[in-house]
Amino acid sequence: MNQLFGTDGIRGLAGEFPLDEKTVRIIGASLARRFRNNLGREPRFISGRDTRESGGWIESAFHAGAVVENAVCASAGVIPTPGVAYLTKALKYDAGIVISASHNPYYDNGIKFFLPTGMKIDEATEGLIEQDIHSGVSIGGTSDAVVNSGSEAAFRMTYSMHLIGVADTIKKIDGLKIVIDCANGAASKFAATVFRRLGTVVIIKGKPDGRNINDNCGSTHIDGLRSKVLEERADLGIAFDGDADRALFVDENGDLVDGDATLWIMAGHLKDHGKLAHSTVVATVMSNIGLELAFKSKGINLLRTDVGDKYVLEKLIETGSEIGGEQSGHIMFPERSLVGDGMMTALLVLRAITEKKISLSRATDGFVRYPQILINVKVAEKRPFSDVPEIASAARQVESELHGEGRLLLRYSGTENLARVMIEGKDQVSIETQARRLISVIENTLG
Repeated sequence: MNQLFGTDGIRGLAGEFPLDEKTVRIIGASLARRFRNNLGREPRFISGRDTRESGGWIESAFHAGAVVENAVCASAGVIPTPGVAYLTKALKYDAGIVISASHNPYYDNGIKFFLPTGMKIDEATEGLIEQDIHSGVSIGGTSDAVVNSGSEAAFRMTYSMHLIGVADTIKKIDGLKIVIDCANGAASKFAATVFRRLGTVVIIKGKPDGRNINDNCGSTHIDGLRSKVLEERADLGIAFDGDADRALFVDENGDLVDGDATLWIMAGHLKDHGKLAHSTVVATVMSNIGLELAFKSKGINLLRTDVGDKYVLEKLIETGSEIGGEQSGHIMFPERSLVGDGMMTALLVLRAITEKKISLSRATDGFVRYPQILINVKVAEKRPFSDVPEIASAARQVESELHGEGRLLLRYSGTENLARVMIEGKDQVSIETQARRLISVIENTLG
């Protein structure tokens, strides 16, 4: 049976399996049946979506299937992913359903589920839903459902007030100017309301039309934000992705402040306030070696996980740590939520820098990003690198040359026949030479 769930729910081309109307109805019915059987009553679901043109009919199809199995469904309409997660807990719903493909283009979409705790549904439930999908079971009832959207405004206000409550604790700075790139996504309905309480806000890419989400904008394309920050002589810029669960920044000089730099700023802030449990931060294998060395100089331990917020969250819970995240800007603060929230992250960064009365560029002092090279190599098979003597030997040689002041990461793509070679070190020329040498060995043995 083909696995449909990834680390972030089900994702694919909208309108094609498994995101065609029939399959989405099965997903809705299957989830409702599992919850009804476990709870012994009608489950209550709340859903939300980003601004993709396919979001409305996918949400409707999901509701149609869930209603057949006696679920009571409500829609929050267009709202950030963390907004659905927050409402699920705050309003005591049994599950939250998000229709989004995050930073992907408009023609993609996805479905992911949150429990009231903020955790995603367990793998066993995912497996049962996959079984129902592959069984081809037919779902009765009407061809669609009238989505209960009567409380959309109230839901949006509840989430907005949650964010505003944090904004109102931040010291106001006269003349503060912020540029915000909403990626023509879910943040478009919220960013101005929340951030204008702190100063002057300039919104770009905040007019979604169903197809322009993430289109050369947002956290995966920051050049437009950089230009606007410099043009407006703003204090900083914030870039969200399509569903606003991540945030990247541009400082007053137009330089990128990514997820690694955000972890550096916020870990320091938490430590200053005695809130960095075990002096530990969780990141992924992709975080720069410079971050690890910077933390080490401050007595902070960096724990690494596989790529994916799911794995970061698991390690956060296991270790009881207060902060974790990814280079992409997906940052989690478990004390607040088990879901990354781009707008909350931005507010907390603003709190950290305004408290110290420093610029965003100054806040990153102490974190020196090491040069990095990342190259993909086509392979015919994905044998463990340690099982190939030539690769293992070449890798040991590179690690020896790095003298503990750099990092080599070898991994395979999860979806393609590619080996990924990443090297970080003090000197760009040296790591490029090392990478080419290692790539040659991989091509000769696995190509």
